[in-house]
Amino acid sequence: MQKTISPVDGSVYCERELASDKMVDAALTQAREAQKRWRFTPVAERARICSAFCGRFEAAGAGIATELTWQMGRPIRYAPNEVRGTLERARHMIAIAGDALADIDVGPKDGFHRFLRREPLGVVLTIAAWNYPYLIAINSVIPALMAGNAVLLKHSAQTPICAERFESCLREAGLPDGLFRALHLSHDQTARLIADPRVDFVAFTGSVDGGRAVQRAAAERFIGVGLELGGCDPAYVREDADLAHAVENLVDGAFFNSGQSCCGIQRIYVQRRRYEEFVAGAVELTRRYVLGNPTDPATTLGPVVRTAAARQIRAQIAASVAAGARAAIEEREFRASDPATPYLAPQILLDVDHSMPVMHEEIFGPVVGVMPVAGDDEAVRLMNDSPYGLTAAVWTGDAEAALAIGARIETGTWFMNRCDYLDPALAWVGVKDSGRGCTLSRVGYEHLTRPKSYHLRLKT
Repeated sequence: MQKTISPVDGSVYCERELASDKMVDAALTQAREAQKRWRFTPVAERARICSAFCGRFEAAGAGIATELTWQMGRPIRYAPNEVRGTLERARHMIAIAGDALADIDVGPKDGFHRFLRREPLGVVLTIAAWNYPYLIAINSVIPALMAGNAVLLKHSAQTPICAERFESCLREAGLPDGLFRALHLSHDQTARLIADPRVDFVAFTGSVDGGRAVQRAAAERFIGVGLELGGCDPAYVREDADLAHAVENLVDGAFFNSGQSCCGIQRIYVQRRRYEEFVAGAVELTRRYVLGNPTDPATTLGPVVRTAAARQIRAQIAASVAAGARAAIEEREFRASDPATPYLAPQILLDVDHSMPVMHEEIFGPVVGVMPVAGDDEAVRLMNDSPYGLTAAVWTGDAEAALAIGARIETGTWFMNRCDYLDPALAWVGVKDSGRGCTLSRVGYEHLTRPKSYHLRLKT
């Protein structure tokens, strides 16, 4: 039995029986058979069904938002944003599918007809994380279906209802039986599923250690594995930045979702002349956050996912302070912060350097380090001094400088004057320990299909 403990109040929010081996086998068999038919379904018909899914999902939005808050603790005032973001990504990928999946004409050659066709892989296994349970899953679920694949979704034990929402909305949209199935699985079951020859691609989002486990499970097979892993994302505030805008967006980028975001801001480098002013603004804004029960619309900062996670975050903060960092926020300023619960005050750490956990480890919580730098060269060196490379950002009024700095940064996405956002028209991709492969954009379809060459001799 799988139990979901709500971080809101520590209660058991839901329980689910794990799928039996017989159920998993049946789901795989049905997926293979259904995909043989689905692959020949015109893209326009796939789009009609996937668009109907969007309509069903949107209609259920209020209930989905409430369930989300209770499963993983995001404040209810922000939970509807995930519904909107999920729809934005799904609808974009549906809209571009016709062009992205079209045959590629390689040019004329007398007596021949030559082209490339993108064919579906077969059965895609999506393994999704709890921190953005719909946004993460949608990145592969809808594009995989649009590309002609079947999908099995294994969601986090923290957010099982999210998987079931996908299944019910797709069924109501008219998706043929067998093409999509949500499965509640143990880690061992998931590893066996990855190794099953009936699975053709694995899309995983989670920790670096989880990514390694997925790779090991797939190691004996010649299949694609997409890995969206961790981050310790940096931002650089140049001297010419709009400081008020930088403070507002970077504090939000650090603390939204209680800092539980692989692309959340964890390291901020500020040009030395603006450092004190930036810190003062960031501390003042942080103190205005309201930590409390996420079902209360007044709450702007909810709990982290579980008490054990809060203990780990506290240990990483303590290790940074022991190494010389200075905490700008006193925990007692947030009365709801309690070491015996998942409720944890946000923290800004000053006097930091790269020997400290806050500046080189992923901290999955509301913690950010702020460090002064002399200028662009030092900022680039420090931003790249990380095993991760998911996103990075610069705040500046000089677009040419932003492009020049971005060319030197080891990252999957480079932002100017914003952060912590995923545009579905752009590839979502990490470098170094942040993962491999990509989702979304027209490039994302390349990872869910294989090229097939057609070489037709017309004259003999």
